[in-house]
Amino acid sequence: MISLPFLRKTSSTVGLDIGSSMIKIVEIDHSGGTPKIVHFGCTRLLPEAIVEGEIMDRGLVIDGIRECVEQSGIATDNVVSAVSGRAVIVKKVVMDKMTPEDAQEAIFWEAEQHVPFDIDDVCLDFQILNDDIGANQMEVLLVAAKKDMVNVHASLVRDAGLSPTIIDVDSFAVQNCFESSRNAGSGKFGDSDRDEDFDDNHSNSSRKAIGLINIGSDVTNINIIQGDCPQFTRDISFGTDQFVESLQKELGLDYEGAQKVIHGETGELDGSKIREIIKKRSDDLSLGIERSLSFLKAAGDAEEIDEVTLSGGGAHIPFLREILSEKHGMEFSIHNPLAGVEWDEGVFGEYEEDLDSLAPLLTVGIGLALRKAGK
Repeated sequence: MISLPFLRKTSSTVGLDIGSSMIKIVEIDHSGGTPKIVHFGCTRLLPEAIVEGEIMDRGLVIDGIRECVEQSGIATDNVVSAVSGRAVIVKKVVMDKMTPEDAQEAIFWEAEQHVPFDIDDVCLDFQILNDDIGANQMEVLLVAAKKDMVNVHASLVRDAGLSPTIIDVDSFAVQNCFESSRNAGSGKFGDSDRDEDFDDNHSNSSRKAIGLINIGSDVTNINIIQGDCPQFTRDISFGTDQFVESLQKELGLDYEGAQKVIHGETGELDGSKIREIIKKRSDDLSLGIERSLSFLKAAGDAEEIDEVTLSGGGAHIPFLREILSEKHGMEFSIHNPLAGVEWDEGVFGEYEEDLDSLAPLLTVGIGLALRKAGK
């Protein structure tokens, strides 16, 4: 959403996802009928590199980005990246009906009423969602991000030798990836009947309220959409790190041991105990989902969420999908971002044999790389 130097018109786009525990980079070629991943790389960061969204060791992160680029074999310097967290505000607002040109000026006055920061300290962007909702008014999606956060992120990318052509928002990248998967099929793992059911599901998609939940290391993005329109977007300070801490404390594991459990390597550990810990720790995530639904109901946008997809590093936490489905009485599935793209054998290197585990981690990176030049 936040444009920097203009994106050159090339046939491919590179998405750079800088997470707290892992950096992922994806290059997608748009020249064919279906987007195709042509390069990929990922690098794990040490726990002390980024803590609670704050860069604690700039050198480690820069080195991680460079290593990731070198591993991928990507030749271009131009990348699309994204930010998230409390310094990003996404809100649907109602304004007097006007042209996009007039809205460009009026949005600053409107933002002062909705953004809890000094308006001079934020980068602003907007998208008209509905140019006529009656009473001479229109519906607009307002996006604001603190300038210092955007500048720090951009300078980090530049210092790694890359050019940040666009800085987007994580939740929008997740939505972009989801829509691509939905257009190709259901995008859910284990859905053997998706080709038969897709036409009916897609025709009803504009009426469905779908929750997109991307669970990172320390931030979870919640985006509830209807059709292609975000109805509610927020980031909560909660992620896999909290599950890791609980597993360490309750099971006496070290950091590496708890990380293995998070990734499904439970070994000889008591499965029922692990489930109990995950269930207890998931309350914060459930609360975020419940508050999102309450907001939608209060705004009159939707009475319920029809389905929810999980992505990010937390998507495969043992028992989490089942626990959330039980708690909320609705289907929680794991999003497959690879459903809407093609790739050649060998692109994912050592991860090729376990793409089911890798795929949810690629949601933001693929969503960023799916942005075509000029869009």
